[in-house]
Amino acid sequence: MKKIIFLIIISTTSKHFSIAQTKCEDIYSDFVLYQKRVSMEKDLHERIIAKTFSMPLDSNSEYKYELACSAISQFLFINNDIEKAFEKLFFKYDSLEYDTKKSFLEALYAVEQKKYFINVQQILMKENDPKLFSMCAVYLYRADTSADNCNAIKIKMVENFPGYDSLIILNELQNYLSYHSSLMHQKTPDIVQFFSYQKNINQKIIYSFQRWNRDYAGLAVVQNADGNFVKDASGRLLIFEQLARSGSDLPYFITNGSTPQGIYSIQGTNVAHNNFIGPTPNIQLIMPFENTWKKYFHADTDSIFDSLMLYKKLLPPSWKNYEPMMEAWNAGKIGRTEIIAHGTALDPEYFKDKPFYPLTPTLGCLCAKELWNPTTGRLLVSEQFNLVSAFQSTTGNKGFLFVINIDDQQKAVSRIEVENFVKKFEALK
Repeated sequence: MKKIIFLIIISTTSKHFSIAQTKCEDIYSDFVLYQKRVSMEKDLHERIIAKTFSMPLDSNSEYKYELACSAISQFLFINNDIEKAFEKLFFKYDSLEYDTKKSFLEALYAVEQKKYFINVQQILMKENDPKLFSMCAVYLYRADTSADNCNAIKIKMVENFPGYDSLIILNELQNYLSYHSSLMHQKTPDIVQFFSYQKNINQKIIYSFQRWNRDYAGLAVVQNADGNFVKDASGRLLIFEQLARSGSDLPYFITNGSTPQGIYSIQGTNVAHNNFIGPTPNIQLIMPFENTWKKYFHADTDSIFDSLMLYKKLLPPSWKNYEPMMEAWNAGKIGRTEIIAHGTALDPEYFKDKPFYPLTPTLGCLCAKELWNPTTGRLLVSEQFNLVSAFQSTTGNKGFLFVINIDDQQKAVSRIEVENFVKKFEALK
């Protein structure tokens, strides 16, 4: 599959990285230098998007349209020229290659919430690929969450896919259409029970607390294997800003969607060879079904029959039947992979009008705030470096990471909210 160089591709290098090997101020990236950022923005607007969309859409230019749509999803660009290109892509949709269709639908979801409802509805009526059908369906659902619209989509799903109940992604789509809205407004089980239950897991844990609306940034904290939370020298809880939003903000069960809630297995740290992610050490994660169960659970098992039981065993009693914590499980079963916790070398100014500014979206990873000096190429602020440092401040380089939506308030998760969770837990000890 063709990909543009600026897309976030997870590094597959296996070399372990220790945070003790470097200092935050020593981390350098020439990608953040002012002239590089100016050149990249010019290239994005003029060559990758404007020049491409000035071409006729045919077999010679189609891959360029695909790449332009990927850029639109990542950087959330929209203008008249892009809208005209969307019209061309709708007109030629039936003759497009699969990857082009997927990039196009992803771009639509990213930047046009309702405008193309009728166009997408027309595609849905005849789409026979389960993933593309699902992408159309969630676009239509977001634009109209009424029972009538949900039922119409479900009816069409059954008509287009008589064996839909044997297709994992369509089962998850049906659940999403049926329950997503009510789950958003359902009270989250007691967070403090998670902290108390950690003694049963006996592993280091990172909690990433998020909102249902991923336009708003979340916060992460680290609980050590002894049950204590990582704090600074003065005893103040260490908290790290983290965005769980993808560029497209597609739902969790679709590739490049926002980060699924649930349990991720921490496999250590690494450094990605990718300009967008940057050179700050990242936390390597694997999802259910992404690797062996022995590696995922840090335990001696490879049995698929025991895996769901072991997954739920990582959850406190009141959380075991809380369906949102199954998002990572279901997304992994569908085939999502390569979600890690990393920093960013992207220029946040692309997103200056977004609620999550100055954090930057990804292809579905957890992205910590990083700000760079465009003159020296050095880090000014790195929540990612601090998070990795906190995780590595005690013995051990593995554990689990839990992504949890705490509620649907339309604002970033605050320090006082997380501190209150921890204070309630510590008062019980």
